[in-house]
Amino acid sequence: MAISFQQASAMGLDSVQIGFVPPAAHVTENNVLQLVAYAHSKGFDFIVSPINSPAYRRVLFENEGCSSPAMLEWRAGMEAFKPEDLVLRTAERSESIVGTLSDWQDFDSQDPKVRLHSELALKQQLTWVSHLGLGGVMLPYPPSSKPLTNYGRVLTGSLSTLPYTACWIRIPCMDDELEKGVVEELQGMKSWERWNVLRNMAGSDSKLGVALELGATLPTDQVLDRWFAEPVKVIILSDDIFLTNNNGYPVLSKRHQYVVRKFFKFRPYFIVSTSTMPKLVLDEFSDDMLEESLASPHADYIRYLYRTQDAPGVIDQFAIGYQDYLQAPLQPLQDNLESSTYETFEKDPIKYQQYELAVERALRDRPILTDGEPDVTVIMVVGAGRGPLVNCSLRAAEKAGRNVRLYAVEKNPNAFVTIQNMKAAQWGDRVNIVFSDMRTWNAPEKADILVSELLGSFGDNELSPECLDGAQKVLKPDGISIPANYTAFVAPMSSTKLHADVTAYKDQARFETSFVVMFKSISLLAQPKPIWVFEHPNRTDILPNQDPLSNHHNIRSGSVEFTSETSGMIHGVAGYFESVLYKDVMLSINPATHSPGMFSWFPIFFPIRTPLYVPAGAQVILDFWRLTDRRKVWYEWRVSCKVEGLGEVQWSALHNVGGRSSSIGLY
Repeated sequence: MAISFQQASAMGLDSVQIGFVPPAAHVTENNVLQLVAYAHSKGFDFIVSPINSPAYRRVLFENEGCSSPAMLEWRAGMEAFKPEDLVLRTAERSESIVGTLSDWQDFDSQDPKVRLHSELALKQQLTWVSHLGLGGVMLPYPPSSKPLTNYGRVLTGSLSTLPYTACWIRIPCMDDELEKGVVEELQGMKSWERWNVLRNMAGSDSKLGVALELGATLPTDQVLDRWFAEPVKVIILSDDIFLTNNNGYPVLSKRHQYVVRKFFKFRPYFIVSTSTMPKLVLDEFSDDMLEESLASPHADYIRYLYRTQDAPGVIDQFAIGYQDYLQAPLQPLQDNLESSTYETFEKDPIKYQQYELAVERALRDRPILTDGEPDVTVIMVVGAGRGPLVNCSLRAAEKAGRNVRLYAVEKNPNAFVTIQNMKAAQWGDRVNIVFSDMRTWNAPEKADILVSELLGSFGDNELSPECLDGAQKVLKPDGISIPANYTAFVAPMSSTKLHADVTAYKDQARFETSFVVMFKSISLLAQPKPIWVFEHPNRTDILPNQDPLSNHHNIRSGSVEFTSETSGMIHGVAGYFESVLYKDVMLSINPATHSPGMFSWFPIFFPIRTPLYVPAGAQVILDFWRLTDRRKVWYEWRVSCKVEGLGEVQWSALHNVGGRSSSIGLY
């Protein structure tokens, strides 16, 4: 049984779906089903066909006056399609057909009758599309010289008539007419700008997608990056952009291959349009002519590119099922983590490799005593979980050739059962296990090295500063904390999908909540910049052997300015962190310094209620606060846009005032 386009997209089929475009002028009600069958025999999955025949142009009533009875009846909806109006007359094979509108429809015509009749025809067409259950409908790209206002209005009002049919707008990656005089680095943005107008009018309706047409000339990576944040559902390739290799087969240029492979991860459909098909007389259906002219070698080549993608890395494999999925950050002080959560974190080899290296180097750097005293280094692992950092510390001690005495401190009673078993089965007397909150533990001795694994996606968002402040009193005056510091990074970002997903909650408080997300359908408008840092141990704000009297020293604020080199939409803020464990041993999820192969942390997403449009060259200012009271910690944020000579031209509201919608509990 065939499946619909939306079903295939939701199922994430492990293959690429490819369609082709026969010449509209030669597709008729007599051969459309033959074309579907032939397309399937040639390895295509669907065809793109006009919904109506040229005869449907009659509804423009071009030679009739405003009082024409036939026109008035049609306007009133009193006339159904005539058989000769339609190419697609039945629902047979409808799941394998994408419909297109008539080329005479002009929604922004200067002639009010043409505008009105184009709109009424669209409603009649979409009602028919819905009735047939077509797999999808592809709307035309409006001429470059035309405004978009009425088209956007008509489109927005029509989406509700397609509850089950995918709806795509055909957009050229480069609009040659609009690119005249545009600097090369920004060519391609005009097409995105026109799509952006239509998308903003339509809102975040998930039925509206982009059928992006890749031409012979492609924009820069910086411009293409904007499309990765948009709902690109289809990639259209004309056969005239293919080259011919030495064996006579069609291939793409290296640049086109690179772009197509980048889009593969978004699982779009592909459509091959052919320039040679108009020479065919399809009604005669000559097998020889079709065999020579149909573009099956192009479909085979696209599938070859799909099959020969690089094998997914460790992070890609781990990310399956998590990409663009909104998750609430952990509340480690309020909630006891489940065993499956610990198990997921423990699968990350890079994180523990770096921790082990940091402990080993810290041990090697400690002086060896020569006055006869026992040479034992005290290591305390606070927040030991199920014990992976204890194992790291034991291996590090063995590599460094140092004697150590280890303490494993854990407050989660369920995780503590696991480390009791670990002590009995593996650790023995080498490790002392303690069931306690690290902040209130009275240690029997002082530590030389304090090891913790409390970092969140934003560095401090799982209350590492507050936890280590309380644990610091067990550290010797010259003791070492691993990690030594961590820095939060922010960047303005665009993602129509993530914004739509937050909107779908229908709860304004969600726009004042941060989410942990494995980013996929996003675009950064600028590279991340640091906004604040925490260092440990904190000898400045916390007196020796004492707990802090308040948490005010952990308040942070920052204002970071970025220049957007291209235009774009801001849907929120992306957050990352870098951490120095010890000297030059680091962990990072900042894209510029990301620890290769590490997957324990996804970035954090701070949404904004109303997306902001940013023109090329504008300044984007991100204002952030980390605030606290006796019971909780929370973030507040604001985004603004500044244009030279005009000052601040756009700004968001201040989000999450007083932690009213989201916070991290201290108890």
